[in-house]
Amino acid sequence: MPRNHAPLRGYLMIAGATLLWAISANVGRALFTGRLLASDQLAHPISALQLSQVRASVSTLVLGSLLLWRRGLRPLILSRGDTIRCLILGAAGLAGSNFLYYYAMQTTSVASAIIVQYTAPAWVLLWVSFAHRQWPSLPKVGGVLLAILGCALVVGVIGGGGLHGTTLGLLAVLLASFSFAFYSVFGHDLLRRFPEGDRWLVVFYAFMGAALLWAFVNPPWRLFAQGYSGRQWVFLVLFALGSSLGPFALYFLGLQYVDATSAIVTCTLEPVMSILLAAALLGESLGAMQVAGVAVVLSAILLVQLQGRTEAPLTVD
Repeated sequence: MPRNHAPLRGYLMIAGATLLWAISANVGRALFTGRLLASDQLAHPISALQLSQVRASVSTLVLGSLLLWRRGLRPLILSRGDTIRCLILGAAGLAGSNFLYYYAMQTTSVASAIIVQYTAPAWVLLWVSFAHRQWPSLPKVGGVLLAILGCALVVGVIGGGGLHGTTLGLLAVLLASFSFAFYSVFGHDLLRRFPEGDRWLVVFYAFMGAALLWAFVNPPWRLFAQGYSGRQWVFLVLFALGSSLGPFALYFLGLQYVDATSAIVTCTLEPVMSILLAAALLGESLGAMQVAGVAVVLSAILLVQLQGRTEAPLTVD
């Protein structure tokens, strides 16, 4: 792809990841509220921890098998330092954000979980500014603030009664936003260390880091002892592929072409897509505040994309 088209490819990858996350958020919401697999959930409920563990484990096994088939065993081996970095990315970033976000969905309102989660662009902007020892540009600051405001309008935090939920739940989703910011910044920097053909290894080892963490916290035999039905296992595998392997792979690959702040602001499309999907597929109506929120989020993304990026993209075709 020509150089000037590379950022567009990155944004399209991240937008695709965001669409898959929006779909999976609605599915996860249906699971936790009893509208999906209700009878099975009563007998053997799927918790946020178990959902996160299966997502990471299935993603590791599937991606590892594909890489092993395509590349063989030896090309999958990284240096000790790079292996540790990738495992930290998975354990502190992927595992933390997944579990804490789904835990928050169980203990707070969905609107509260989403709006606190999407304070992550602010943390990314602050970290990048601190690391580069320079003030962020006004368009980026404006874009981040607009993105957070748009999310608040879309999910009804503004004009809809404010944040709701337990203190522990709100703390969990705040930590999830830190994890989201961490894997956006650390993942972008880590991908820069690898040639283009080896960047799938970053994704693979990141999933492995998350899977190893969950295997330590909740050993596999305990997971299998839950007595899940066949329908639940099919759901868990499909959910892992659609909500974890697919979108995270797209997101990390998109980070090759856009900076971390622009990428994470683009991800604020998730609540927008969730609302639009609910309106299109479930017949839910859009209020004036939600329409305004959609416009604000889109404006924020456009503002961040149009201003000159301070972080150069990785190598392109």
